[in-house]
Amino acid sequence: MRFAFIKCHGSGNDFPLIDARALTLSDADWAGVARALADRAGPVGGDGLLLLTAGDDAGHDFGMRMFNSDGSEAETCLNGLRCTARLGFELLGLDHARVRLKTSSAEVARAEPLAPGVVTIRETAGPASTRTADVGLRVAAAEIIDAPIPGLPSARAFTAIAMPNPHLVTFVESVDEAELVALGDWCEAGPELIPARANVSFVEVRGQDLFVRTYERGVGLTDSCGSAMASSVYAAGRTGRVPFGTVMKVFNKGGLVMGSSDADGMVTIRGNATFLYDATITVDPAAGIAETPLVHARREDEAAAWAAAIPA
Repeated sequence: MRFAFIKCHGSGNDFPLIDARALTLSDADWAGVARALADRAGPVGGDGLLLLTAGDDAGHDFGMRMFNSDGSEAETCLNGLRCTARLGFELLGLDHARVRLKTSSAEVARAEPLAPGVVTIRETAGPASTRTADVGLRVAAAEIIDAPIPGLPSARAFTAIAMPNPHLVTFVESVDEAELVALGDWCEAGPELIPARANVSFVEVRGQDLFVRTYERGVGLTDSCGSAMASSVYAAGRTGRVPFGTVMKVFNKGGLVMGSSDADGMVTIRGNATFLYDATITVDPAAGIAETPLVHARREDEAAAWAAAIPA
């Protein structure tokens, strides 16, 4: 099968993005396309596959689906949502929209640029839930807020959040990537404690700003994860580290976003939606392999604008 796609990224979280509104592939086929296109050793590479899907009668202007690089489907992806929203805006002539996600909805709008030449989208998602049942944790406690999780191979204090995908957030003095990967690998194995797996984030508080490092479910250690940044913003407010309503910079390996949350669990993120190139590619979904893409246009000005905007 041949697909047109845009290679894009939100805060360094990169994806191939397909306009799938008129495509009727099975979930199994889309999983195969994701494994082919998001394979870091393949011809495109990425943290997952984004699909722009059609709107509906429930008030959604369009929808988004996101498949991880292992072919599993995520409930949401906020870095990917900004990129998908930008494409939806451009194709439908919109400046704001309500977007259907797998199990929830989000509001998106064009926003003031983070920096010159950086296309920026504002997204509001939630409400975040701290019910352990929503997170997928099999523990007796109804919620876990800044406390150890019984059965987790870590003595650190975590806050468990569904955004609506599951996140375990802990605040640390300094991120130890080896420790993060070891814990992420343990969760990725689907243990009895959390059989549907979870995203794990180590977060440094830097004044009223955050630095977030995430092991993403279905992906591994990633330079950026939008829902992890959103969960970290909410966790900072919920644990009293940063007051609710504070607009903070949220840094990661891929760059930064601006974030804020409220006591009701709604989180707003303002960040880039950068398009890198437009291409077409032939994919065998059943085999999960792709041929070399044909690049039609490179958006070098956007790449340069983002490079100039992120901290050295």
